[in-house]
Amino acid sequence: MTRLLASAALLFALLATTPVRATDADADAKTVADITAQLNDFLAHVDQRDTHDRFWASDLVYTSSAGSVTNKAEILKSFDPPVPAPADDDKASDAPAADAAKDAPPAEEPVTYTADDIQVRPYGETAALTFRLVQHGPGDKTQYYRNSGMFVRRDGRWQVVTWQATKVPEPEAK
Repeated sequence: MTRLLASAALLFALLATTPVRATDADADAKTVADITAQLNDFLAHVDQRDTHDRFWASDLVYTSSAGSVTNKAEILKSFDPPVPAPADDDKASDAPAADAAKDAPPAEEPVTYTADDIQVRPYGETAALTFRLVQHGPGDKTQYYRNSGMFVRRDGRWQVVTWQATKVPEPEAK
């Protein structure tokens, strides 16, 4: 009986000092919520360089809906201002910038993006994401894409290492 009580006391002491860990279901639910929030934030700020810098991993492989393959460095480079053409001393312009601006075409409505049919499948330190991207363009023009990506958790944050975008064909007119 003394052994039984001593064993029970030892077991109780071990259980009382063992940290409580989240269940796999809790961790998976947190992963789903974190990646879904990250995707929605990315789409809301897709026009900002810093957003892309946070979202994409340095070793990203991105396959566009047109079939071209790119990487994070090229995506970030697309935010750099264009390099001005060399000045031609013979053709100095005295037109003020305001005149150039008034001759510019009117600004179009901005293109915005949302996501639906979002599915996140956690696999420990990685997670697969699939969703339908909805592109809202000028004049209520809407286009759809099917996107998928693989996230990896590094240094406590999720980043995309692979991405595939596929344009959904327009419905055929009947």
